[in-house]
Amino acid sequence: MIDALSLLTIGFAFFVVAVSPGPATLSNATVAMSKGRKVALVYGFGLSSGMFLWGVVAVSGMGAVLQSSVYLLMVLKVLGGLYLLRLAYVSFKASLHVEEQQSMLQIQASSYGKWFMRGFILNSSNPKTVVAWMAALSMGMQGHNDVMSLILALLTCMLVGYLVNIMYSLVFSVKGIMGIYQKCRQWVERAAAGMFALAGLGLLKSALNRS
Repeated sequence: MIDALSLLTIGFAFFVVAVSPGPATLSNATVAMSKGRKVALVYGFGLSSGMFLWGVVAVSGMGAVLQSSVYLLMVLKVLGGLYLLRLAYVSFKASLHVEEQQSMLQIQASSYGKWFMRGFILNSSNPKTVVAWMAALSMGMQGHNDVMSLILALLTCMLVGYLVNIMYSLVFSVKGIMGIYQKCRQWVERAAAGMFALAGLGLLKSALNRS
């Protein structure tokens, strides 16, 4: 069975991947600054759950199959790219309309399920996540291919993933940071739109190149 040092290596490798700037972490930070801590935590839970889906794919061996299936991977990349472009459009549109913070807070309680699904869809629609999983697992899985080792590695990465999303939700929902966001809201939303657009176009380009 896998040892503690190998699990620590896998966890650290996955932390580096999970904490690095990207569509998921950017959206989590933006949601935390604009909607507050509770919504951000729910959204982060959705992100982590979408990440878990790809983790199951990776440890079950389907990740390697997915990587070798050119057309299936291409379809998933196209779908993921289109979803990211939709997020870019939504973020840019939001930057054009200044909404009252109080009215947004009033509808948050009834829309937690929607925020969870938004996070889940964002991470589960990006097939590159399985590559990150496989890279992290390869750091410490040498010679540990038994079921229990795979389960422990999966749980370790998932714990790291949830903690990273919780960290983003807590840090960016601090009142001071939220205040800065409210003053620079339009520019933050437009920057987020640009990031989503670049990520979406990158996925579409990757799909067309069949890489």
